[in-house]
Amino acid sequence: MLLGYHYKHFYHMAYAMNQYFASKGYVTLSINYRSGIGYGKKFRDVPDYGRRGNSEYRDVLAAGRYLLSRDDVDPERIGLWGLSYGGILTAQGLARNSDIFKAGVDMAGVHLYGDVDDPESTLYRSSAIAAIDGWTSPVLLIHGDDDRNVAFSQTVGLVQLLRARGIPHELIVYPDDVHEFMFHSRWIEAFRATDDFFDRKLLGRRGTTTEEEE
Repeated sequence: MLLGYHYKHFYHMAYAMNQYFASKGYVTLSINYRSGIGYGKKFRDVPDYGRRGNSEYRDVLAAGRYLLSRDDVDPERIGLWGLSYGGILTAQGLARNSDIFKAGVDMAGVHLYGDVDDPESTLYRSSAIAAIDGWTSPVLLIHGDDDRNVAFSQTVGLVQLLRARGIPHELIVYPDDVHEFMFHSRWIEAFRATDDFFDRKLLGRRGTTTEEEE
C-alpha cells in the first residue's frame, strides 16, 4: 500500500474517500493489516491469516482499541468500511466487536468460510457468520449481483441472518455488475451512500435511506 494515491483504481478512490472523511472531522485510520503487501514475505504470508485463522482481524481490533484511547475520538462514533477483503474485515468487526464498532459499510465482502454444519472448523470460525449472535451495530451492504470474485450469495446469506436477528441493515444491489463496479456513476452513488449512512448512524444527522432498510 501507499501513503497517498495508489496506482490501482479502487485503492486510489479509497484514499480519496478517507481524505474526505478526514475533511469532515473524522479521525481516519487506514490499516495495512497482516497479509498485506509492503512489509516483506513474513508479513505477507502469515501462517494463520484468512481462512486459516483470520489473525489479520487482530490488527483491526487493535486499531479500534487505539481509537478508543484517544481523547479526540467519541467512543460511540467509531465506524469501519471497506471493499472485498475490507468488506470481510468490516463484517468481522461488527460481528465480533459491536461494542467498539458502531456502524459499518461492507462492500462485496465474504461472510462465510467453510460449512455451517462444521461450526468447530477453523474455516468456519474464521468467518463473520461464526460470531453473528454478537452483531448489534447497523451495516450498509453494497454488492453487484454478477460478482465473479465474491459470490453474491455471500451477501444474500448474511442478509437472511441479519433479518432473522433483527439487526439493522441496509442494502444496495447493482444488477449485472461485478466486484469492482463497471460504471463510474455507481461508485459515486456507493460513496455518497456510505457518507450518508455514517452521517445518520454515527453523527445522528438525518439523510436519505437506501432501497432496503430493516
